[in-house]
Amino acid sequence: MSVRREKRRDREGAEREFWFVDFVFEHADGRKERVRKVSPVQTRRGAEQYERELRQALLDGSRKERREAPRFAAFVEEYLTTYAEPNNKYSTVISKKSIFKHHLLPAFGRYKLDEIMLRDIEGYKARKLATELSPKSINNHLTILRKVLSVAVDWELLSHVPKVKWMKGPAPEFDFLDFGESERFLDAADPEWRPMFTLAVRTGLRIGELRALRWDDVDLVAGRLVVRRTVWRGHVGTPKSGRNREMPLSDDALEGLKAQRHLRGELVFCAEGGRELQENECKWPLWRACKRAGLRRIGWHALRHTFASHLVMRGVPLKAVQELLGHATIEMTMRYSHLSPDVRRNAVQMLDRHGNTVATQAVPEAKVPTLQ
Repeated sequence: MSVRREKRRDREGAEREFWFVDFVFEHADGRKERVRKVSPVQTRRGAEQYERELRQALLDGSRKERREAPRFAAFVEEYLTTYAEPNNKYSTVISKKSIFKHHLLPAFGRYKLDEIMLRDIEGYKARKLATELSPKSINNHLTILRKVLSVAVDWELLSHVPKVKWMKGPAPEFDFLDFGESERFLDAADPEWRPMFTLAVRTGLRIGELRALRWDDVDLVAGRLVVRRTVWRGHVGTPKSGRNREMPLSDDALEGLKAQRHLRGELVFCAEGGRELQENECKWPLWRACKRAGLRRIGWHALRHTFASHLVMRGVPLKAVQELLGHATIEMTMRYSHLSPDVRRNAVQMLDRHGNTVATQAVPEAKVPTLQ
């Protein structure tokens, strides 16, 4: 039998089952070669397919021995410097480094890349759930793990990526201010901060995009602005989507920007002397306005949710909301869909609108084909 399953102990002493490929190949010159390998896909069909690939490679005379897979910890260092830093945003790289350090490296660092299998990944999920980590956070970890292994496959250090089963969890909740709350919030804001709050509520710009906004991004005559950059921990980069987006300005947003005109520097919102605002110093005026307005304490991102929620509640199509928010996919915008007042009502009214017409139409008699 060339494909079989055997029980062996792994490095931790636990007994595990592995599918093996074990056969003897006879070359054209009569030389015999025994091939015995662990299948990269741990199923009978996967092992049988792997055997066919090995036999074909030997038959073609093109069999190549793959380099020994490096350990996960060593490969992560190369992945970060060679792949992540050149291809990801600065904030994304920092986030990945944190997840590697506190989660993935302690769990998989000692493994070689080809030793990480579905069982190991399932065990990781179970352990993280036991620490009360949310399914969404665990899925973020799995996304990074899968990306690392995919890059290893592209670099021919690994034959395949093990299957990853994503966790199911509740839809993420978000907080926003209703129409009355948003007006109370803006009225209660400090005068010097009101233009920045108004722009956040009326355009949905992220806090980093507001802090990086420059006067040459704003056209007060045409009533629009272009989001070209964001700032995070002092690092200026492209917006989260990686591309610019143009925002038309409402009357309130336009009046707020005109009231903000100053000669302190190129930044629209800045501290004394034109200094860039720090994210930490932006939260206190926000919380102060909430307290004065008698509202719960919210974060800056709730103002972005407020902008999107108000659009949907006013009946703006989700596709337009997606473009205004700069979401890469419509799935991100769909979380606001339940706020639309007309979606479900219009759906069920379609039955009344067309029901009678369809019911009165004659249904043609079905023709049964005759056999020749």
